[in-house]
Amino acid sequence: MSAEILDKACQGDRNAFSALVAAHYDFIHAVAWRWCGSESDAEDIAQDVCIRLGKAIRSFKGQSAFRTWLYTLTLNAVRDHQRQSSRRRRDQDRLANDPIFFSHLEPEEDDRGDWLWAAVRRLPEKQRDAVLLVHSEGLSHAAAAGILDCSENTVSWHLHEARKRLKDLLKKEAV
Repeated sequence: MSAEILDKACQGDRNAFSALVAAHYDFIHAVAWRWCGSESDAEDIAQDVCIRLGKAIRSFKGQSAFRTWLYTLTLNAVRDHQRQSSRRRRDQDRLANDPIFFSHLEPEEDDRGDWLWAAVRRLPEKQRDAVLLVHSEGLSHAAAAGILDCSENTVSWHLHEARKRLKDLLKKEAV
């Protein structure tokens, strides 16, 4: 990759940016894969890095080698992805272990994970969105309220209603 392509990309030239991404995509993907060990996660991270690169390229000042700067950008994306995945798993486990939903099941009947998320997807739209934003995405009630364009109390109410509905669904499934 030439310095000219890098300079043009930094100045906003779309063709140069495309050439820059093409020249470095394999590097980005390989770094992501080495750090996360998953092909699908590495692909997601590489795509995220390309988006971040598009937003950050104008801030590259050449104080370090481009590849070093790109390596830092990629590692930050890997760390963000790992934090999000960890938060998502924790929230899914917390929801899947909520006794409100599963207190009526015998231990041998306890098939929580996939069923619960399938049931969440069957909820009315606002309840489903509140559950997914808070329990799957790990957002606060305030952040979810901002996205849903409602008050925090409304988010809490949707979550309460979703719990009741999911509990009823679980009881019906157990019969």
